[in-house]
Amino acid sequence: MDTLTRIRAFIDVVEAEGFSAAARKVGRSKALLSKYVRELEDDLGALLLNRTTRQFSLTEAGHTYYRTASDILKEIDNLADLVREGSKDLKGRIRVSAPRTFADAAVGKSLIDFASAHPEVTLEIISDDRFVDLVEEGYDVAIRITRLEDSGLIARKLAAFSLIACASPDFLERYGPIKHPSQLADVPCVVDTNGRFLNNWRFDDPDGSSYTVSVSGRVEVNSPLASMRAAEAGLGVAFLPDFVYRERSSEGTLVPILEEFMPTDRGIYAIYPHRRYLPAKVRAFVDYLTHWFKAQQ
Repeated sequence: MDTLTRIRAFIDVVEAEGFSAAARKVGRSKALLSKYVRELEDDLGALLLNRTTRQFSLTEAGHTYYRTASDILKEIDNLADLVREGSKDLKGRIRVSAPRTFADAAVGKSLIDFASAHPEVTLEIISDDRFVDLVEEGYDVAIRITRLEDSGLIARKLAAFSLIACASPDFLERYGPIKHPSQLADVPCVVDTNGRFLNNWRFDDPDGSSYTVSVSGRVEVNSPLASMRAAEAGLGVAFLPDFVYRERSSEGTLVPILEEFMPTDRGIYAIYPHRRYLPAKVRAFVDYLTHWFKAQQ
């Protein structure tokens, strides 16, 4: 029996968290997968899985073997992709992590457009606002809206990004014009608890210095879309991603303020692990998003 087949069976079982689930996923019998894993353990002379009728877990050796074997198989698959790169027919699965805000907003259509353009690619989109560990959690690409920081990952900028401070016309009539960020400490604000700075909003002075203003209000929510609706209802000033604000800008329900003080050092990035052989499907995915955002400018 091919050792790679046994390794793939072991990885399938681990990632599906059980033999039955793996059998359903890959279309093989539970007994056959169990046979492959048992043969792999016999070859290694080590127990990789603790399995009973009710529980399933990796042994310490299993954890070590899984991490290394997963990397080896990815390199083998990526090398095969590289050889096939001349073909226009991209195939396989791309596992993507994207913030819920990105996936739910109009810019999320970039992901759907890619899937439509490549019918033989399975695009698995996991909307999650946390920073996932791409390597440990098995992601091919992550979309991140952030200030880029040094890491062992590869980043490609897809588009510029900024936050927009805004409020409803009615709110600005009640509280008067807001000309400087320091005024926000004295008016209601809508706090997006998903934001990196929570209620400490960062601003840049024209001279290049940065500072934060502590804000508060009656509404705290972990969604920019809900923050936008609260601001439209006159409940406070909101900090919105520019692509969320633009969806309402033509309707006049929100007015941008403090534009000259907003930071401009953020971007929308495609992040992926450093690999010797980057899969053609991942390269095509990132290239597609880059061109998609350029076309929107």
